[in-house]
Amino acid sequence: MQFVPFAEGIEVNGQTAWSIVAGFKAFSVLASTYLLEEGIGTLDRDGVALVEPEAWYPQRAWLKAFEKISAHMGDAVLFEIGKAIPHNAVFPPSVKDIHTAIQAIDIAYHLNHRKQGQLMFDPATGSMLEGIGHYGYERLEGQNRIISVCENPYPCAFDRGILTCMAERFEPSVQVVHDETRPCRKRGGNSCTYLITWK
Repeated sequence: MQFVPFAEGIEVNGQTAWSIVAGFKAFSVLASTYLLEEGIGTLDRDGVALVEPEAWYPQRAWLKAFEKISAHMGDAVLFEIGKAIPHNAVFPPSVKDIHTAIQAIDIAYHLNHRKQGQLMFDPATGSMLEGIGHYGYERLEGQNRIISVCENPYPCAFDRGILTCMAERFEPSVQVVHDETRPCRKRGGNSCTYLITWK
């Protein structure tokens, strides 16, 4: 699996890291193994990783867990983990339709990461720190179609899961398709492009 480069000193919050366990559903003990091997969380008496929602964990460790999941479980599980993210991460309150939902992903992404101990998005000022890439949003006027270019160090299927979950909140008929004509992180690119369409 190809991941784009990431900066040192980046952390992800525990609430977001927990999505790996949530995405595995019935296989939470297996999911916990991947997190615990990378130093994320502590083992509880049921064999499940206890991930503190308010704690911060190195992004490098979280990405290593993704690499192991990809190698052993494949894209279907990464997609389910992505779909769990909107239920486990902090999102801005401005989301009211499919357009604001997709736009909010980039803000939420930065809200759930820190750089050198500083939150990467400040809701009070709207300022955003660079260093982890972005989730893009391009509205095609007059069409039920959005293009999202995702340039970040996370797997393709994971991003498709996030986009799908957020879009389905407002448009149950939505389809999110990876644009195979564009660069892809699995093929060494720095981004993947997704076509989001609905009736």
